[in-house]
Amino acid sequence: MRRVVITGIGVVSPIGNGKEEYWKALEEGKNGVGPITLFDVSEYPVRIAAEVKDFDPGQWMDRKEVRKTDRVIHFAVAASDMAIEDGALDLNGEDPTRVGVYLGSGEGGIGTSFQNIKTLLEKGPNKISPFFIPMMISNMPAAYVAIRHNAKGPSLCAVTACATATHTIGEAIYSIRRGEADVILAGGAEAAITPIGVAGFAAMKALSSRNDDPEHASRPFDADRDGFVLGEGAGVLILEELEHAKRRNAKIYAELVGYGNTTDAYHITAPDPEGVGAVRAMSMAVSMAGWDLADVELINAHGTSTPLNDAMEAKAIRALFGQHTEDILVHSTKSMIGHGLGAAGVLELIALLLAFERGVIHPTINLERQDEECPINVVGKEPVYRKISRALSNNFGFGGHNAVLAIQRYEG
Repeated sequence: MRRVVITGIGVVSPIGNGKEEYWKALEEGKNGVGPITLFDVSEYPVRIAAEVKDFDPGQWMDRKEVRKTDRVIHFAVAASDMAIEDGALDLNGEDPTRVGVYLGSGEGGIGTSFQNIKTLLEKGPNKISPFFIPMMISNMPAAYVAIRHNAKGPSLCAVTACATATHTIGEAIYSIRRGEADVILAGGAEAAITPIGVAGFAAMKALSSRNDDPEHASRPFDADRDGFVLGEGAGVLILEELEHAKRRNAKIYAELVGYGNTTDAYHITAPDPEGVGAVRAMSMAVSMAGWDLADVELINAHGTSTPLNDAMEAKAIRALFGQHTEDILVHSTKSMIGHGLGAAGVLELIALLLAFERGVIHPTINLERQDEECPINVVGKEPVYRKISRALSNNFGFGGHNAVLAIQRYEG
């Protein structure tokens, strides 16, 4: 069987851009949530989010390109370039038909959509930008990255809400195993902190309304959680066939060994309260990895900070792992970076990869009083220093989409 390893990391996030800045913030438990600055929110019921800061797209693209592309593409380009640099991957030396791009986005260019609809209503159809459609369609981050790097192999843009990036990575595993590609740039990007994005999620009552206390708004598994915090950013990984990586002496962060993909078929937004789909997805990932349940040491939870999701996920973990539950550490990256929607899965998988490398499990900040409905072993406000060899990354999206990845330490 062709084995799949991860050899490069690129990240744009609310707590840091680039893997070193991102990791330092994770280990320190840095909060990335604050007042929204991207537009005027004075009349909005929710006025906080986890924005990407200190990001200049001009560092990665020329100004003409920047003007013709949405913020979500800016993030994707930056993360992909970082991943290629981190992985010391010379794409000029690769057969372009053996290089793929699996990059998803839940909302696509939602900011561009909002601006052009506003223009249509205020100024008429003749004022719509000719770049509107290619700026806003969800596949364009993947397409733009492929064009930028002459990647002519398999390409896919998953759109499964909050499970998007996890699905793109999982499907990329299959593509490499089938022999369709040797290298795939995989991940997700999102830039939904826009007037319509914030207003829409707020109207659903999905967001935390702690406008006066943003630092404590995202609090997964805490008894006082009141909703998620909207985030943004991008993560791109270099997925590589093992022998291909070894031939070029690539640094290997971990091996991708399992993937679970299920659907609740229950509700358009609420998860199945019994967590049956989540249980099956985790079980599939563990089975594909060839592990026993007792082998799992750490779970990076979906952990959104919403009452329904956190309770469901905790119930699912306990239902699957039973007596082993207390031995498994669980943490939530969203406590610091908010909910990156289509980018969430890859940003969280990157946290696991760096935990493997550094021997540190980042904290779940704001866990003051763990909810009794979440009886799992959640890492609290301090990091745990421990070598981890096997872990799961969970993501569950609106519409009942469930995706889980299993990774293990590569020992040679």
